[in-house]
Amino acid sequence: MKKIVVAVDGYSSCGKSTIAKQLAQYAGYTYVDTGAMYRAVALYIYEEWNGLRPTETDLVRFEDLSDEEMTAFLNEHIHISFIQTDNGQHVCLNGEDVESRIRTLETGNLASQVSTIGAVRRFLVAQQQKMGEEKGIVMDGRDIGTVVFPGAELKLFLTASAEVRAQRRYLELREKGGNPVFEDVLRDVEDRDYRDTHRAESPLKQADDAIVIDNTNMTREEQMQKVTELFESIVKGTSKNV
Repeated sequence: MKKIVVAVDGYSSCGKSTIAKQLAQYAGYTYVDTGAMYRAVALYIYEEWNGLRPTETDLVRFEDLSDEEMTAFLNEHIHISFIQTDNGQHVCLNGEDVESRIRTLETGNLASQVSTIGAVRRFLVAQQQKMGEEKGIVMDGRDIGTVVFPGAELKLFLTASAEVRAQRRYLELREKGGNPVFEDVLRDVEDRDYRDTHRAESPLKQADDAIVIDNTNMTREEQMQKVTELFESIVKGTSKNV
C-alpha cells in the first residue's frame, strides 16, 4: 500500500494533535507535532537564552537581530527532536525533555508570538519538510497543507467554535493541575486566532484542496471514523470525497 503525507491544519485547541496521533497510530505512520516545535523555540528564547524567566524584553531583543543573525542563532543554538516515552511522544530541546514546560498556557501564547517571525518559520519549515521526504507521515500545525507540504495527498482543516475550543482547553489545563480562568482561556484562544490568521509569514488559512472538519458537535469517535475513511480512500486510490 502506498505511503502518503497527511497534513492536518486548523485553529488552536481544535484537537489537531489528538486526531493526528490517532491517525498516525492507525496507519503506522510517523507523527510530528509542529506546534511543539514552535513552543520549544519560544521556550528557548524566553527562558534559556539568558537564563531568565519569560519577559517581553527577551523577544524584543531577539527581534532586534537581523534576519541573517536570527537564522545563524537558530541553527547554532536550537536542536529539536522527538522521543517516545511511556506517556507518548515528548519533545526534546537540545537533548532535554521539555514536554511539561512547553504545554503551559503561557508558553502556548509565547509560541504564537514567536511563530510570526519569518526566520523562525523558515528554520522550522525546512526541518519539517526534511522529516516528510520519505512520506508515511502525519503532521499537524497551521501551515502544513499550504506551505510545508502543499503537495500532501490528504489535507484536513479542523475548526470549531471559539467557545467550545476554549472549554476544551480549560478542562485540559485543569486536568493537568492548573487553575485557569475560563474568560482568560477564551481571550487567549481568540487572540491566537487573530495572530495566526493575520501574520505576514505563512498565515493560517484553509488550503484550496483541504477537507474541512467542523468538530464543534462531533465526538472523537465520529471524527476518527471520518478521518480514517478519508485516509483509506486516498491510499486505495479512490475518491477523497467520502
